[in-house]
Amino acid sequence: MTKSELIEKVSEKVKNFATKDVEIIVNSVFDSMSEGLAKGERIEVRGFGSFKVKERGARKGRNPKTGEAIDVLAKKVPFFKVGKELKEMMNK
Repeated sequence: MTKSELIEKVSEKVKNFATKDVEIIVNSVFDSMSEGLAKGERIEVRGFGSFKVKERGARKGRNPKTGEAIDVLAKKVPFFKVGKELKEMMNK
């Protein structure tokens, strides 16, 4: 599902908001989540899952084209952990 499809689905369920208003709301939610993750905060959506930032340490990598060893710098990556309810729904 794309963001535009999500906006469309929400617009169908919430009749008293215009599609443009729903788009603003959905974008605001995603922007707030992105800002929170950028600050290193944990985001939990009950029944869906949680998002957090994990740190990956520096390591030795390999250039797949040349086979040459390279240094891969440490970095932070977003991580999603599925909630219990969603996991159960997927395995019905």
